[in-house]
Amino acid sequence: MKALAWVLLGGMVVGCAGDADVAGSYTIALTNRDNGCMFGNYNVGDTAQGIGVVITQNDSNVTLTVNGVAGTYLVLLLGADKNVYQGDVDGDELSTESLGTRAQNMGNCTYTINSKIKGSLDGDALTGRIEYRAADNGNPDCAPISGCLTYQDFNGTRPPT
Repeated sequence: MKALAWVLLGGMVVGCAGDADVAGSYTIALTNRDNGCMFGNYNVGDTAQGIGVVITQNDSNVTLTVNGVAGTYLVLLLGADKNVYQGDVDGDELSTESLGTRAQNMGNCTYTINSKIKGSLDGDALTGRIEYRAADNGNPDCAPISGCLTYQDFNGTRPPT
């Protein structure tokens, strides 16, 4: 009888293993939170609705593409094609990153902005956080943005499959 219990328990563990299917077209809403990187025209508490996001998945590897005006904003902030994030899914947790290529300057400080999107899938609902951090050249002029964090909370859904 104990052997049967272990087999059943083992089957439940195996049944729970694996990565969620996060692929799909989502409609996302954003809420601006802390603006530690001092982005212009960024107001804490502002919201945006109806942002189109497409996630493709190959096993645990994912590509997340932000479309529309929000995607254009990311290209302006991060650099060409940086509205596309690469990453993975582990269970129901999504983690992606887009490394900035658009060089910006502040005195003798040269920096880019990197972004990460982390989310959690529950059925067809995706919730999480988008982070933006400066990657600088270490010059003392970078002090105002060194280690900065600007982030947004998001939630969205995809049509049921």
